[in-house]
Amino acid sequence: MIYEFNGFKPVIHESAFIHPQANVTGNVFIGKDVYIGPFCAIRGDFGKIIIEDGCNVQESCTVHMFPGTTTTLKKNAHIGHGAIIHGGTIGENCLIGMNAVVMDNVILGEGCIIGALCFVPAKTDIPARKIVVGNPGKVVKDVSEEMLKWKTEGTKLYQKLAHECHTILKECEPLREDEPNRPEQEAAYKIWKDS
Repeated sequence: MIYEFNGFKPVIHESAFIHPQANVTGNVFIGKDVYIGPFCAIRGDFGKIIIEDGCNVQESCTVHMFPGTTTTLKKNAHIGHGAIIHGGTIGENCLIGMNAVVMDNVILGEGCIIGALCFVPAKTDIPARKIVVGNPGKVVKDVSEEMLKWKTEGTKLYQKLAHECHTILKECEPLREDEPNRPEQEAAYKIWKDS
């Protein structure tokens, strides 16, 4: 659902996919090829949210901010299932792990990886290409070329998913029993995986 708040209507590029069970409110800008999964809350009521091109915000994430501030997800940021981004700047091509929490005024340099369940305290400034884990989050090592390539490929899958959801995601009635040997589904999965 898309909601106006206090005169602010979200601005969403036509190539972005916002799941019907997600909630996007107010002063929000969503760029090209963005995927917003079900049960996300993107709340631009207290301030502004900018989600740049190629980002994905997966199921059950919350993006919000302290009053009067801006939360920015830079190009190709990848926000894992259940994560909370509460202010600050997520650098280009960063990955935020599942159920991680990033607090107000955090600045992540490009290419960082924040581990699952990590808590990044307010006002933390993390240089580019660092791996952060724990509670509170601590830098443990650098992001290697191999890790960054893996992350980038995963983000491309979500950019592809955003496009596909516009054309192949549809509400349906469930099957009441499994259809044995569904070759058309197996073939469709292979085509999707290989493309």
